[in-house]
Amino acid sequence: MATEYPIKVDPNFSGTLEESTRLNLDACFQCRKCTNGCPVTFAMDIYPDQVIRLVLMGQKERVLGCSTIWVCSACETCTTRCPNEVDIAGTMDALKEMALKERVQVSQPKTHAFHRAFLGDIKKRGRMFEGGLMQSYLLKSGELFRKLANGTIREDINLGLNMFRKGRLPLLPKGIKGKKEIKEILK
Repeated sequence: MATEYPIKVDPNFSGTLEESTRLNLDACFQCRKCTNGCPVTFAMDIYPDQVIRLVLMGQKERVLGCSTIWVCSACETCTTRCPNEVDIAGTMDALKEMALKERVQVSQPKTHAFHRAFLGDIKKRGRMFEGGLMQSYLLKSGELFRKLANGTIREDINLGLNMFRKGRLPLLPKGIKGKKEIKEILK
């Protein structure tokens, strides 16, 4: 990958991120346990340890524009493996939110659509409802129209019906207590 010059540096980037999230990225000593344990590094353009390093170096544009923050599945393997308890998964989430707030062009539009659908579902119901999540994702990503056009929507319908028959996909979402609190957290 060719480096674009001049490299823009934001000396306040790591401080701003740490201040808004209470993360301690300075504790990272680049052991690479996060990267070596991550199940999705094959799809990343920058590895998790490199993201942390670039944040510390003030490479805001490069970090917020990378696909890694959107590819991260938030499985927390990286955070669990970190010997210094750096919350790498939390950092990736914070970087996603920062990229959205700053209206950075998203490098993974379908992943971004899923992110919006997932958080929208949680805000609306207080928990995830798979039926509503998939409908929302298909609409937000534009996949619904592609699947209708090429006829592959039948595969999704058949999968949904099989899951319903096996009791894995409820027809209606379950309610929870504390929806207001969850909406407040996700504001």
